[in-house]
Amino acid sequence: MQEEVMDLVEPDIPVYLFTGFLEAGKTKFIQETLENYRFNKGERTLLLLCEEGELDYAPERFIGDYVFIKKIDREEQFTEEYMLELEEQFDIERVMIEYNGMWNIDAVFAALPPRWMVAQEFSFADFRSFLSYNMNMRQLVYDKLKSCELIVFNRSPKGADVMEHHKIVRAANRSCTIAYEHEDGSVDYDDIEDPLPFDIEAPVIEIADKDYAIWYRDMVEETIKYSGKTVSFKGQVSLNRGLPKNSFVIGRPMMTCCEADIAFAGLAVNEAPRMDFLPGDWVRLIAEIRLEKHPAYQEKGPVLYAIELNKTEPPEEELATFY
Repeated sequence: MQEEVMDLVEPDIPVYLFTGFLEAGKTKFIQETLENYRFNKGERTLLLLCEEGELDYAPERFIGDYVFIKKIDREEQFTEEYMLELEEQFDIERVMIEYNGMWNIDAVFAALPPRWMVAQEFSFADFRSFLSYNMNMRQLVYDKLKSCELIVFNRSPKGADVMEHHKIVRAANRSCTIAYEHEDGSVDYDDIEDPLPFDIEAPVIEIADKDYAIWYRDMVEETIKYSGKTVSFKGQVSLNRGLPKNSFVIGRPMMTCCEADIAFAGLAVNEAPRMDFLPGDWVRLIAEIRLEKHPAYQEKGPVLYAIELNKTEPPEEELATFY
């Protein structure tokens, strides 16, 4: 019976997502990809174009005759119903999306039919204008970086200082590959190491006020390496009646890219030696980190078992940021 059911399940349709702003190099990359036998052997491919750039496609150079190009003029057109219509109309095997840099990328993921699975996500940027874009449209830049697997900086001058570009990317995405493509077509890959600004092997890991955001993200993403470690940091108290006795949440308001995404980045605390504080009080906590279930989380998470807890003054900058 299981084999019969599996035979009825249709295979996934891979989606290749290309993001970035105008003149960032998306069209050129997609054109060359569809001319490449290593990627394209004539599969039935739906190419969704969400903006008109400086270059036009040359379908006559695509391999095979089964690339179906459809334009999406408005973000509102990105609906699951419309995607299913296109799937049925063209009987597609895969999808490529050249996405509009001014649209929110979450609209794509919300519109994907159940069988459409993002196989790869690439982002493109002009090295020369990237810092300006980030200064003026930081939330949109972050939006295009947060989930991509590769960011390509086109028109990168050889020998240029790439540190600012590196920092912006790493604040949004710690794992994506960063590539710098030069005018002659050669490519250099980012190999800058980002050492943590605190000693994770110390008997007590001291988290400076300015490093809370970096520590919080690293600890939440890689809790296992902090399990059993002792940490000391400053945070704000949040109380909830649904928590166990002598338990509360400690954290700080944290900004990832701009004011619109400020949220309280908190952690569960157990066995507090004192509870004579009010919501919003600032405290210095020394605690052991354990990975376990807690009512404050939907699943297992880092729980801080308090060793020492004292009221303290707020940090100079109460909002935690990635510098």
